[in-house]
Amino acid sequence: MLSSASMAAIHEPTASNTSPASPAASDPATIGKSLQIKGEVIGSESLYIDGNVEGAISLPDSRVTISRDAQVSANITAREVIVFGKVIGNINASDRVDIRSEGSLTGDVTAQRISIGDGAFFKGGIDICKPGQGMVAGISSDDWQTAATAVHA
Repeated sequence: MLSSASMAAIHEPTASNTSPASPAASDPATIGKSLQIKGEVIGSESLYIDGNVEGAISLPDSRVTISRDAQVSANITAREVIVFGKVIGNINASDRVDIRSEGSLTGDVTAQRISIGDGAFFKGGIDICKPGQGMVAGISSDDWQTAATAVHA
């Protein structure tokens, strides 16, 4: 059992517990199982999706994780994307895309690295970019429109 002096020390403001945590160290924002989002999700923190999202997700410096139960119909722009559930849409990642064994992705991937687990479903194209190359370099808006139409066909 902690003494009252120890308890006070735990709750005293210090430089370590009053400064905001870095986005990588903090818990990600969560879209819960019962939530349905239609529109655009924009931000600068990591996101865990457990519900349904339709539209676009733009978190260029963060991680997006799609849970086993999640269904996402959106183009995703992020640093890193991990797919456990179902995604229909294009993914642009500045670092990597990881489609786990139970994951499903129908859409094109642009990333530096991609990992597709045994048993995962993937239908689309892959464009591996070198570090420092833009995520959407060489892709015109007409190409995105064509790719989006092909994914929904």
